[in-house]
Amino acid sequence: MNSCKRRLPGNTGLHAVVRIGAVLGLLAAVPATAEDAPARKPGLWEVKTSIDDRGRAVTVQQCIDAATDQMLQSSTGPLAAPICAKREVKKSEGGMTIDTQCTFNGKPASAHAVVSGSFDSAYTMTVTAEGVDLPATRMTMDAKWLGACAADQRPGDVVMAGGVKVNIPDLQKRAGAPGAMVPFGK
Repeated sequence: MNSCKRRLPGNTGLHAVVRIGAVLGLLAAVPATAEDAPARKPGLWEVKTSIDDRGRAVTVQQCIDAATDQMLQSSTGPLAAPICAKREVKKSEGGMTIDTQCTFNGKPASAHAVVSGSFDSAYTMTVTAEGVDLPATRMTMDAKWLGACAADQRPGDVVMAGGVKVNIPDLQKRAGAPGAMVPFGK
């Protein structure tokens, strides 16, 4: 079959995904204990992400259970735990802050996140990230719990704009490792 790699359509979408991945990678690169990173309520979540208040927000729906929520929190983004020296989580009555120090392309990078709301119904996370090879970026994620997953959904399914549905654990299995490119026809 064709050995071409899957690519996201359009440069704007690709740039947004790369920036989101880098910012989320800074947050998720160092694993947190269960008490540091509260689990979201299982079911269907709608997550709207905007970057630097530019353009329109990207909205996806995620069907999660406890295992896929933990997997998504611990493996999001291009950075791996060994390249992050520090992750500090501070809880408050209204939410939490997360500060992460990493090395991105061999140079220091950092992210500061403020999370408010409830992981049972709705929350907002605002992330400010910057580094030598990462332009200063501010990302806001607004998430709300919609209810149980649809009958045709399974944990790990992400429904993107236009109705495209992918299952993140399946993609990782097919690729052989988190973050790997998936060849067509395999």
